[in-house]
Amino acid sequence: MSGTDVFSNLFDALIDWLAHGFSGFTGWEIVAFTLATTHITIAAVTIFLHRSQTHGALGLHGIPSHFLRFWLWLTTGIVTKEWVAIHRKHHAKCETQGDPHSPQTRGIKAVLLTGSELYRSEAKNEETLIKFGHGTPDDWLERNLYARFSWQGVGLMLIADLFLFGAFGATVWAVQMLWIPITAAGIVNGIGHWWGYRNFETSDASRNFLPWGLLIGGEELHNNHHTYPTSAKLSVKPYEFDIGWLYIRGLEMLGLAKVRKTAPRLRFGAVKAVADDKTLEAVITHRHEVMAEYARTLRRASHAEVRRLKTEGRTASELVDMRIARCWLHRDKEMIPNNVKAQVAGALASSPCLAKLVAMREELRMLWTRTNVCAEQLVTDLQAWLVKAEQTNIGALQQFGLRIRAARV
Repeated sequence: MSGTDVFSNLFDALIDWLAHGFSGFTGWEIVAFTLATTHITIAAVTIFLHRSQTHGALGLHGIPSHFLRFWLWLTTGIVTKEWVAIHRKHHAKCETQGDPHSPQTRGIKAVLLTGSELYRSEAKNEETLIKFGHGTPDDWLERNLYARFSWQGVGLMLIADLFLFGAFGATVWAVQMLWIPITAAGIVNGIGHWWGYRNFETSDASRNFLPWGLLIGGEELHNNHHTYPTSAKLSVKPYEFDIGWLYIRGLEMLGLAKVRKTAPRLRFGAVKAVADDKTLEAVITHRHEVMAEYARTLRRASHAEVRRLKTEGRTASELVDMRIARCWLHRDKEMIPNNVKAQVAGALASSPCLAKLVAMREELRMLWTRTNVCAEQLVTDLQAWLVKAEQTNIGALQQFGLRIRAARV
């Protein structure tokens, strides 16, 4: 064979490799591979980095722990200590100037478009790493490979993609590298504190934004997570699906994971004649669920008040105030935006029923915000609150009182 033939064969092989790679995958198979690898990455983030390392909600056996850490090195270059420290600081400083990536202080556009830059900037803050990065892996692999050569992992992934898929491997790699910056650093940190629904009235702006978000591993249930940060399961409602929890349960059944904590669930028994210390314990332990139920009571009352105002022929202005206010009456006063406070005040002025419900909500909240009061006094205060609720002659509030007296830990 002549030199020209050898060169021609090598050139043809090169062209074939550039076009198809050595895997021989079809276009749809490459798409499937890309989606599968990015899904493993998001599973690694939510299971290993977030629920296990950051919040200690579950313990992982060495096999999945080492595999997920290695996979994150390949597909993200994330250093465990940095990610954990930044996320813990986010919880500790949530929605303040100290929060590394709050859209409430930095703007939604900045977090959506530059979330990864905000992460990298905070990762250079040694004070953050020292204060919030404790308890993360500090073995030989972490010190001498994952943390020391963080970019080499993604470089190795690029080589593998190019080997498998030829020139198209560069596109596969780009999608793999952008997946976490877009979904986690941008969407979860941005939209998760900006838009969506709330099951619980936490002190931050966290939201749930996709009840069936398969692409984000359960992290879309962000309000649930901020309410119960140490829970290994992020879904709390029947219509919510946490695929990360599905994987955790699978690992647990294989003996490769141990769930340490999930969100407490409020239970009910027989209605007690008088609330006691166990009732108080149930109310305080499950205060988020208690206030969520009270919010539903307020919303029902608000709708009834709108109908009443229409029947009485009230002005259009009063009806508008009521419609706006009913979206905010269940919120703590400090969480109501300034631009709707006038409408809320107007609605309460036109409805003694709603004014009483809002006032009673604040009194109920005092049971767990007054830390300088002994338990015996709090039981007495709860009993007095329930008597007052019964005497209001507001049906919804009376029913709520019965539910409280039936609450169990």
